[in-house]
Amino acid sequence: MGKTSERRMVAVWDLPTRLFHWLLVGLMAVSVVTVEIGGNAMRVHAWSGFTILALILFRLAWGVVGSTPSRFRTFVVGPRRVIAYALALSRPDAPHHLTHNPLGGWSVVAMLGAVLLQAATGLFASDDIMTQGPLNRHVSSGVGRLLTDLHEFNADVILALVAVHVAAVIFHLVYKHDNLIGPMITGEKPWEGPLPETRKSPLWLAAVVAALAAGTVWWLVR
Repeated sequence: MGKTSERRMVAVWDLPTRLFHWLLVGLMAVSVVTVEIGGNAMRVHAWSGFTILALILFRLAWGVVGSTPSRFRTFVVGPRRVIAYALALSRPDAPHHLTHNPLGGWSVVAMLGAVLLQAATGLFASDDIMTQGPLNRHVSSGVGRLLTDLHEFNADVILALVAVHVAAVIFHLVYKHDNLIGPMITGEKPWEGPLPETRKSPLWLAAVVAALAAGTVWWLVR
């Protein structure tokens, strides 16, 4: 894209990134509800976890080969820039960012890491009654118990990260008048000023990456 000083709608998040985001939100909700119900709902919980694992593997790969705004190198920055942004965050004139801001970029990394850990430990977890992950039989009972405890503890970590994420979205909407939800729905964001050159990755590439991610998880769980 070229450069402009006019305020206009600019394409930010591509379709694969948006689908990943909302599918992850929905499946995380399913996972929370089913684990609270227990019993036969744990089968749904397990398949929700398998699908989440495939989604995370897709997003990790898409963060390398996806459209420019979705690539990690676009929004994951060094500590100096993160600290500078945090110190300026409360100022009304603090700069807006077309993609994730420096704090938001690292929150994405933290969330992906926590959810990946949750899905991975779930493959080995067991409740010692009727539900166990497909890889539980490959580890000792002690290791299985350790990974199960980590799976349960990490669930609280994820809920805390989600709470921080929601609070940050509300803060930006109310205080900074920066709507972060709309662009994740429509893919576009109102923007004024210079625009970076971006590259949009084709949907066929996203389909290939998604198929590879799903195939990897299917191989693991079968």
